[in-house]
Amino acid sequence: MAVHHRYGQGIAAEDLSRIFEPFYSTKGAGKGVGLGLSMVYGIIREHNGTIEVDSRPGQGTTFRIVLSSGPSASTLKQGG
Repeated sequence: MAVHHRYGQGIAAEDLSRIFEPFYSTKGAGKGVGLGLSMVYGIIREHNGTIEVDSRPGQGTTFRIVLSSGPSASTLKQGG
């Protein structure tokens, strides 16, 4: 398991359900395209893992990533 905590403003409750959607961003135009967390989510899922988020406005955000020790979905698709 990997844990990453970022101290800062946190993620607003109304944004939490969408943070892994491709192209979703709360940043203004030209400040990002909203692909970072979507890519992370996809990579973790491809490796049979999970990602959990706990965020509190004004306190920060914690991401917990758990990866399986078994073969990944992409390995199984390739016949490995």
